[in-house]
Amino acid sequence: MLSSARARSTRGVRIAATAVVLGVVAAGVPQVAEVAEAAPDAVWQQRASATYDAMQDHLYTGAAGHGLYRENTDTSSGNPYSYLWEYREATQAALDLQGIAGVGPAYANSAAARVDGFELYHAVKPGGRAGYESYLPAPIGTGGDVYYDDNAVVGLSLISQYQATSDPEYLDRARGAFDIAARGWNADAALTCPGGSDWIDRADNTTRGANVTGLSAQLAAHLYEETGESSYLRWSTKAYNWNNKCLKESAGLYRNSINDDGTVDPTLWTYNSGAMIGTATILFRATEDPKYLQQATSAARASLRYWTAENRLQQQPAVFNAFYFKDLLLLDSVQHDPSYRAAIEQYATATWRDNRDADTGLFHFQPSGGGDPAWDRPAATLDQAAMVQVFAVLGWSADRLGQVS
Repeated sequence: MLSSARARSTRGVRIAATAVVLGVVAAGVPQVAEVAEAAPDAVWQQRASATYDAMQDHLYTGAAGHGLYRENTDTSSGNPYSYLWEYREATQAALDLQGIAGVGPAYANSAAARVDGFELYHAVKPGGRAGYESYLPAPIGTGGDVYYDDNAVVGLSLISQYQATSDPEYLDRARGAFDIAARGWNADAALTCPGGSDWIDRADNTTRGANVTGLSAQLAAHLYEETGESSYLRWSTKAYNWNNKCLKESAGLYRNSINDDGTVDPTLWTYNSGAMIGTATILFRATEDPKYLQQATSAARASLRYWTAENRLQQQPAVFNAFYFKDLLLLDSVQHDPSYRAAIEQYATATWRDNRDADTGLFHFQPSGGGDPAWDRPAATLDQAAMVQVFAVLGWSADRLGQVS
């Protein structure tokens, strides 16, 4: 079994060796390309920092507020603090800023503090069922349900912090988040298309989603790559294959969910495309099986054609696009395709121009989280955090993109 340190130190060697194999014996299989290590455009670093500062100025509650965030800029109603989803995205924003060469160390303390803040959302229900809850449990809040997709993305943030610091505490915590997310696997053989991950840890849940299944698969793939433990590989491939069998619309596109009665919600979201591209990329790196690179590349190219047509990308929630873009850049770190970054930069440029209030530095979208600006809608933490992430990863150097999570 590979140790986590060994797994990371040999990752580049494994990929280079696989490139040789692919080029020699696998005609027609995509080859792994060298990525030029050109310095990224500094404008993205500047925009990431400016957007983060605006989010901190208008939405961060500070030490007096437990280091948490508000849901949006409207303080006249609602909860005093954000849900876990918003908090996770703000945390990931700090983590992505931490990844910018030369700038990142200035955000290391903030990233560590935000990651530690996840524990404020963690609770153990009667009977010993632990999880990160959708809202803060007592004594700060009134608690909430355990959503398995929330727990999967918390795990992805913990992987980000582990890769940035090599501190095994974060890897252990990522394992714990995976253990929670993995509880969502539905083993009822009587269901239509058995398997898949439930959305919420509740007896009345009837939904198995592409999002939670794909994001949990991505987390498991990371854990296999970092630890070499075969149980993570089995879980990741099981979930990845289920999404492809039960919810795949076409290459790179996945229907939202399937209910226990067999009905399917056909809605397509960018982050479902992204999670499957990211999972396949990591599985390729970890197993050297060229089929995963083929599948990731096919999914990326087909989904990008779909999402960039008819202004679809602009209509998607910014936070879903952040997931998708980072998974495209993760694939780009293994097999370079300039169309990925070009599409991301086009979106980022247009959104900075059209959706940002220059007076506050905050971004405004429709209630969906995407589309044209709704200037009278309170600026949301979720949206600001998403745009920080998009700008920040565009500011990463090419040699670091393999750690995008």
